[in-house]
Order: sequence, then C-alpha cells, then structure tokens
Amino acid sequence: MFFDEGRFGLRSTSMRIWSERGKRTLVKVQQGFKNFYGYSAVCPFDGDSFSLILPSVNTELMNLYLTELSAYIEKKIILIMDGAGWHRSKTLLSFKNISIVILPAYSPELNPVEKLWEWIKKECSHNFLYDSLEEMMNAVCDEYKKLDNQTLKRLCNCKYLSYYN
Repeated sequence: MFFDEGRFGLRSTSMRIWSERGKRTLVKVQQGFKNFYGYSAVCPFDGDSFSLILPSVNTELMNLYLTELSAYIEKKIILIMDGAGWHRSKTLLSFKNISIVILPAYSPELNPVEKLWEWIKKECSHNFLYDSLEEMMNAVCDEYKKLDNQTLKRLCNCKYLSYYN
C-alpha cells in the first residue's frame, strides 16, 4: 500500500473555467488559513484503501493513523510513503503487520496516492467556497466515498507498478 497526506483548507484555489466569449468572469476567492489533512493508504493493485481525516500532521497523529490501519488490515502489508519528518520519527510506533518503506527524497511521482489527492482537490476544492471547515470536510469525505475500488485502481495506477503485479 502507498500512503500520503493531503492538505485541504479554506483558502480558495482558482482554476480555469469556461465563460462566455468577450465577458470577463469574476471568481470569488476566500483568504483563510484553517485546514485539515486527509491521511490515506491505497493499494494500487486492488483499490483497497483506508483513510482518516485529522487536524494536522505530526508523529502523534501518524501513530493514531497507523494504529487504526493496523486494526483494519487483515494481513501483513508494506506501507510505502515519503520521507516527511513524522514518517521517520524515533517515536513512530511499529506494528507486526505493517512494514514501512520510505521513498527517495523529492520523488512525489513515485507515490500514486498523490494522484488521489489531486483528484479530490479538483472535484471539491478548486473554484469552491465553503462557509466552514466542517462543510469542506464533509465535501471531501463525500467525494472520497464516491470512489470505488476500480476508480481508486485507475487513479493510483503508475506505469512502473505494472512490473510488480
């Protein structure tokens, strides 16, 4: 399984949109610094996944995620993730059914879960304004729940992984 966190916040992000020719389109923006994080592990071979929404990123919350993941999975897994400080912390808990492998530095293209967060942000973050963090959190959760295993396999597919399946 591959793991990554995705940050979502009230600060709006604008992307290209269609508009009537010759008319200037006005897009409302929001300046906010409240955010939350989605923690997600996905198996790109079968689309199985496990996700939590948490308020920030740190070793304590990573330990919480790993504890919940360990209880969720039924067999031993290899969890592949980037080298963020809280992923390499000396106080990170170890579990008999989870082996952690750290990706090389500066290689987000090797982590297929990056594509998952890119998709969810496109669907419910770009060009949207939310009145509260809770409203945005609900939108992110709703979007994630729409993704079945086949869609997750498609989103998290990487050509280099075809050599291992």
